[in-house]
Amino acid sequence: MKSPGSPAETLSERVGEQLRRQITEGVFAPGQRLSEQALSESLGVSRNTLREAFRVLAKDGLVKHTPNRGVFVAVPSIASIIDIYRVRRLIECQALAQAYPRHPAKKRMRAAVEEALRHRDAGDWAAAGTANMQFHMAVVELADSERLNQMFAPVLAELRLAFGLLQDPEFLHAPYVEMNVKLLEMVEAGDYARAATTLQEYLAHSERIVLAVYARRMAEQEHGVARP
Repeated sequence: MKSPGSPAETLSERVGEQLRRQITEGVFAPGQRLSEQALSESLGVSRNTLREAFRVLAKDGLVKHTPNRGVFVAVPSIASIIDIYRVRRLIECQALAQAYPRHPAKKRMRAAVEEALRHRDAGDWAAAGTANMQFHMAVVELADSERLNQMFAPVLAELRLAFGLLQDPEFLHAPYVEMNVKLLEMVEAGDYARAATTLQEYLAHSERIVLAVYARRMAEQEHGVARP
Protein backbone atom coordinates (compact mmCIF):
# COMPACT_ATOMS: atom_id res chain seq x y z
CA MET A 1 0.00 0.00 0.00
CA LYS A 2 1.38 3.44 -0.93
CA SER A 3 1.50 6.46 1.32
CA PRO A 4 -1.21 9.06 0.58
CA GLY A 5 0.05 11.64 -1.88
CA SER A 6 2.97 9.53 -3.14
CA PRO A 7 3.77 9.96 -6.86
CA ALA A 8 2.94 6.30 -7.57
CA GLU A 9 -0.51 6.60 -6.03
CA THR A 10 -3.28 6.44 -8.63
CA LEU A 11 -6.25 8.77 -8.88
CA SER A 12 -8.62 5.97 -7.85
CA GLU A 13 -6.50 5.29 -4.74
CA ARG A 14 -6.63 8.98 -3.80
CA VAL A 15 -10.40 9.01 -4.28
CA GLY A 16 -10.68 5.83 -2.22
CA GLU A 17 -8.63 7.42 0.55
CA GLN A 18 -10.82 10.52 0.47
CA LEU A 19 -13.99 8.43 0.75
CA ARG A 20 -12.45 6.34 3.54
CA ARG A 21 -11.64 9.54 5.42
CA GLN A 22 -15.23 10.74 4.99
CA ILE A 23 -16.52 7.45 6.36
CA THR A 24 -14.20 7.83 9.36
CA GLU A 25 -15.56 11.35 9.87
CA GLY A 26 -19.14 10.05 9.88
CA VAL A 27 -20.15 11.72 6.61
CA PHE A 28 -21.82 8.52 5.40
CA ALA A 29 -24.16 6.34 7.44
CA PRO A 30 -24.19 2.54 7.55
CA GLY A 31 -26.41 1.20 4.78
CA GLN A 32 -26.50 4.52 2.90
CA ARG A 33 -26.67 4.26 -0.90
CA LEU A 34 -23.77 6.01 -2.64
CA SER A 35 -24.85 7.79 -5.80
CA GLU A 36 -22.25 7.43 -8.54
CA GLN A 37 -23.47 10.55 -10.30
CA ALA A 38 -23.48 12.76 -7.21
CA LEU A 39 -20.10 11.53 -5.96
CA SER A 40 -18.36 11.68 -9.34
CA GLU A 41 -19.55 15.29 -9.71
CA SER A 42 -18.63 16.35 -6.17
CA LEU A 43 -15.19 14.70 -6.37
CA GLY A 44 -14.56 15.83 -9.95
CA VAL A 45 -13.71 12.37 -11.25
CA SER A 46 -15.12 9.98 -13.84
CA ARG A 47 -17.49 7.19 -12.92
CA ASN A 48 -14.84 4.65 -13.95
CA THR A 49 -12.38 6.15 -11.45
CA LEU A 50 -15.07 6.15 -8.78
CA ARG A 51 -15.88 2.49 -9.45
CA GLU A 52 -12.20 1.61 -9.05
CA ALA A 53 -12.22 3.44 -5.72
CA PHE A 54 -15.34 1.52 -4.70
CA ARG A 55 -13.54 -1.75 -5.44
CA VAL A 56 -10.72 -0.75 -3.09
CA LEU A 57 -13.19 0.18 -0.35
CA ALA A 58 -15.11 -3.07 -0.87
CA LYS A 59 -11.91 -5.04 -0.17
CA ASP A 60 -11.65 -3.16 3.14
CA GLY A 61 -15.24 -4.06 3.99
CA LEU A 62 -16.42 -0.44 3.85
CA VAL A 63 -18.85 -0.61 0.93
CA LYS A 64 -20.92 -3.34 -0.69
CA HIS A 65 -22.08 -3.63 -4.28
CA THR A 66 -25.59 -5.01 -4.76
CA PRO A 67 -26.42 -6.04 -8.36
CA ASN A 68 -29.09 -3.86 -9.99
CA ARG A 69 -29.23 -1.61 -6.91
CA GLY A 70 -25.83 0.06 -6.64
CA VAL A 71 -23.16 0.62 -4.02
CA PHE A 72 -24.01 0.95 -0.36
CA VAL A 73 -22.01 1.84 2.74
CA ALA A 74 -21.42 -1.39 4.64
CA VAL A 75 -23.29 -2.28 7.82
CA PRO A 76 -20.75 -4.05 10.06
CA SER A 77 -21.68 -7.56 11.14
CA ILE A 78 -21.42 -8.74 14.73
CA ALA A 79 -18.39 -10.83 13.72
CA SER A 80 -16.66 -7.81 12.18
CA ILE A 81 -17.34 -5.69 15.28
CA ILE A 82 -15.77 -8.35 17.50
CA ASP A 83 -12.80 -8.55 15.14
CA ILE A 84 -12.38 -4.74 15.07
CA TYR A 85 -12.03 -4.70 18.84
CA ARG A 86 -9.64 -7.67 18.77
CA VAL A 87 -7.42 -5.74 16.36
CA ARG A 88 -7.71 -2.58 18.46
CA ARG A 89 -6.58 -4.37 21.61
CA LEU A 90 -3.62 -5.95 19.84
CA ILE A 91 -2.46 -2.72 18.20
CA GLU A 92 -3.48 0.21 20.40
CA CYS A 93 -2.60 -1.30 23.78
CA GLN A 94 0.81 -2.43 22.58
CA ALA A 95 1.46 0.95 20.97
CA LEU A 96 0.77 2.61 24.33
CA ALA A 97 2.75 0.10 26.38
CA GLN A 98 5.85 0.46 24.19
CA ALA A 99 5.59 4.15 23.27
CA TYR A 100 8.71 6.28 22.93
CA PRO A 101 8.37 9.02 25.59
CA ARG A 102 9.06 11.91 23.20
CA HIS A 103 7.08 10.62 20.24
CA PRO A 104 5.37 13.51 18.35
CA ALA A 105 2.09 11.53 18.23
CA LYS A 106 1.58 12.61 21.85
CA LYS A 107 0.98 16.14 20.58
CA ARG A 108 -1.63 14.82 18.14
CA MET A 109 -3.31 12.96 21.00
CA ARG A 110 -3.52 16.23 22.96
CA ALA A 111 -4.83 18.15 19.93
CA ALA A 112 -7.54 15.51 19.43
CA VAL A 113 -8.56 15.65 23.10
CA GLU A 114 -8.76 19.45 23.05
CA GLU A 115 -10.82 19.34 19.85
CA ALA A 116 -13.21 16.77 21.37
CA LEU A 117 -13.68 18.95 24.46
CA ARG A 118 -14.52 21.97 22.29
CA HIS A 119 -17.08 19.99 20.31
CA ARG A 120 -18.55 18.52 23.49
CA ASP A 121 -19.02 21.99 24.95
CA ALA A 122 -20.68 23.08 21.69
CA GLY A 123 -22.95 20.03 21.72
CA ASP A 124 -21.56 18.77 18.40
CA TRP A 125 -21.29 15.08 19.23
CA ALA A 126 -20.68 13.92 15.66
CA ALA A 127 -17.58 16.14 15.52
CA ALA A 128 -16.56 14.90 18.96
CA GLY A 129 -16.73 11.39 17.50
CA THR A 130 -14.42 12.41 14.67
CA ALA A 131 -11.95 13.82 17.21
CA ASN A 132 -12.13 10.46 19.00
CA MET A 133 -11.11 8.73 15.77
CA GLN A 134 -8.15 11.11 15.48
CA PHE A 135 -7.14 10.37 19.08
CA HIS A 136 -7.02 6.61 18.47
CA MET A 137 -5.14 7.06 15.19
CA ALA A 138 -2.54 9.04 17.15
CA VAL A 139 -2.33 6.21 19.70
CA VAL A 140 -1.44 3.79 16.89
CA GLU A 141 1.11 6.28 15.55
CA LEU A 142 3.00 5.86 18.83
CA ALA A 143 4.15 2.49 17.45
CA ASP A 144 6.11 4.43 14.80
CA SER A 145 5.13 2.03 12.01
CA GLU A 146 3.81 3.32 8.70
CA ARG A 147 2.52 -0.16 7.88
CA LEU A 148 0.46 -0.23 11.08
CA ASN A 149 -0.87 3.26 10.35
CA GLN A 150 -1.99 2.21 6.87
CA MET A 151 -3.52 -1.02 8.15
CA PHE A 152 -5.39 0.74 10.97
CA ALA A 153 -6.98 3.47 8.83
CA PRO A 154 -9.68 1.21 7.31
CA VAL A 155 -10.24 -0.38 10.73
CA LEU A 156 -11.06 3.07 12.10
CA ALA A 157 -13.43 3.71 9.21
CA GLU A 158 -15.22 0.43 9.87
CA LEU A 159 -15.35 1.32 13.57
CA ARG A 160 -17.08 4.60 12.71
CA LEU A 161 -19.70 2.62 10.81
CA ALA A 162 -20.25 0.46 13.89
CA PHE A 163 -20.67 3.65 15.93
CA GLY A 164 -23.14 4.85 13.31
CA LEU A 165 -25.52 2.07 14.38
CA LEU A 166 -26.19 4.08 17.56
CA GLN A 167 -28.85 6.73 17.20
CA ASP A 168 -27.63 8.73 20.21
CA PRO A 169 -24.10 10.06 19.55
CA GLU A 170 -23.99 11.86 22.91
CA PHE A 171 -24.64 8.58 24.76
CA LEU A 172 -21.86 6.95 22.76
CA HIS A 173 -19.18 9.63 22.80
CA ALA A 174 -19.63 11.54 26.08
CA PRO A 175 -17.95 8.95 28.36
CA TYR A 176 -15.01 8.50 26.02
CA VAL A 177 -14.20 12.20 25.81
CA GLU A 178 -13.41 12.04 29.53
CA MET A 179 -11.68 8.66 29.22
CA ASN A 180 -9.41 10.07 26.51
CA VAL A 181 -8.52 12.95 28.84
CA LYS A 182 -7.47 10.44 31.52
CA LEU A 183 -5.48 8.36 29.04
CA LEU A 184 -3.67 11.46 27.83
CA GLU A 185 -2.81 12.43 31.41
CA MET A 186 -1.25 9.00 31.99
CA VAL A 187 0.73 9.21 28.74
CA GLU A 188 2.00 12.72 29.46
CA ALA A 189 3.00 11.56 32.95
CA GLY A 190 4.99 8.72 31.38
CA ASP A 191 2.81 6.02 32.93
CA TYR A 192 2.50 3.95 29.75
CA ALA A 193 1.87 0.59 31.43
CA ARG A 194 -1.10 1.99 33.34
CA ALA A 195 -2.38 3.71 30.21
CA ALA A 196 -2.26 0.41 28.28
CA THR A 197 -4.15 -1.42 31.05
CA THR A 198 -6.73 1.37 31.23
CA LEU A 199 -7.18 1.25 27.46
CA GLN A 200 -7.84 -2.50 27.66
CA GLU A 201 -10.73 -1.81 30.06
CA TYR A 202 -11.91 1.14 27.96
CA LEU A 203 -12.08 -1.01 24.81
CA ALA A 204 -13.93 -3.80 26.61
CA HIS A 205 -16.53 -1.25 27.79
CA SER A 206 -16.88 0.25 24.31
CA GLU A 207 -17.23 -3.19 22.70
CA ARG A 208 -20.02 -4.19 25.10
CA ILE A 209 -21.98 -1.04 24.29
CA VAL A 210 -21.65 -1.38 20.51
CA LEU A 211 -22.54 -5.09 20.56
CA ALA A 212 -25.58 -4.45 22.77
CA VAL A 213 -26.84 -1.76 20.40
CA TYR A 214 -26.22 -4.02 17.41
CA ALA A 215 -28.16 -6.87 19.01
CA ARG A 216 -31.06 -4.52 19.79
CA ARG A 217 -31.07 -3.19 16.23
CA MET A 218 -31.18 -6.70 14.78
CA ALA A 219 -34.00 -7.69 17.15
CA GLU A 220 -36.02 -4.63 16.15
CA GLN A 221 -35.55 -5.37 12.46
CA GLU A 222 -36.52 -9.00 12.96
CA HIS A 223 -39.76 -8.00 14.70
CA GLY A 224 -40.48 -5.07 12.40
CA VAL A 225 -40.17 -2.47 15.16
CA ALA A 226 -39.86 1.05 13.79
CA ARG A 227 -36.81 2.90 15.11
CA PRO A 228 -36.97 6.63 15.86
